[in-house]
Amino acid sequence: MFGPPPAGYERREIAPGAVHLPGWLTPDRQRDLVAACRAWATGPVPIRHTRLPRGGVMSVQTVCLGWHWQPYAYTRTADDVNGRRVARFPDWLADLGRRAVADAYQDPGQGAAYEPDAALVNFYDADARLGMHQDKDERSLAPVVSFSIGDTCLFRFGNTRTRNRPWTDLTLASGDLLVFGGPSRLAYHAVPKILPGTGDPAVGPARGRLNITLRVTGLTDRAPEATGAPPAGAAPVASPESGTRY
Repeated sequence: MFGPPPAGYERREIAPGAVHLPGWLTPDRQRDLVAACRAWATGPVPIRHTRLPRGGVMSVQTVCLGWHWQPYAYTRTADDVNGRRVARFPDWLADLGRRAVADAYQDPGQGAAYEPDAALVNFYDADARLGMHQDKDERSLAPVVSFSIGDTCLFRFGNTRTRNRPWTDLTLASGDLLVFGGPSRLAYHAVPKILPGTGDPAVGPARGRLNITLRVTGLTDRAPEATGAPPAGAAPVASPESGTRY
C-alpha cells in the first residue's frame, strides 16, 4: 500500500523502535495541519491547560481528537472541560499516520496495519515544558506518531525503566517526524525547552510549537459523529506512488 520513503530523507534511529525523520512534513502539509489545529482548538471541546490530580496545571495547552485524555485515562466526553464529546478523529489524519509508520520503519505492512484512533494536539509557548513521563494510558502498545510544527524544541528521549539517565537529547524542528514503538514504546520522554523564534511563521504558528501525537488507544466505543473530511484548505494525503513529501 505504501512505497518507500522518498529519496533524500535522513533517517535516525534514536533507540530500537524509535525513529526520527527530520523534515518529513513539507511546508504545505505543515500549513494544512496548522489550519486544522486552529479549527480543533475552537471545536466542541476547546484547547485548555490540563489540571493534574494534585492541583497542578500543565504549562502545555491540549486539545484532543477521537478520545479525550485527562490524567490518566481516555473518555469520549471531556468531563474536566465542558462535558461535551470530542471531535472525531479524521480519516485523513489516520492516513497520514499510516504513511508515517511505514516510512519510519521502512515497512509498508506495518504502516498499513496502523489504526490510530486518538490525537493529542499540544501547543507550547516559549515557557512551556513537559516533564519526563511515559505514554502508558493506552491499552494498545502500537507506536506513537509525533509531528512537530513551529519553534524547535529540545526533546529528551529516555529509557523504559526510570526517569533518570541514560537518555538522548535531540532537537525536533518544524516538519520533523518522530515515531516510537516496539522496545521503545514505553520510554520516558520530555520537552525541557522551547527555542523561541526558530520557527517560520509563514509555515507554522506565529509563535510557539505545535505537536500532534497519534495513538492507538485499544478502546472500543462508537466514534463521535462527523464527516471525517479534512478542514478547508487541508489537502488530502498524497498517494504513496506520487513520491511527494508531506
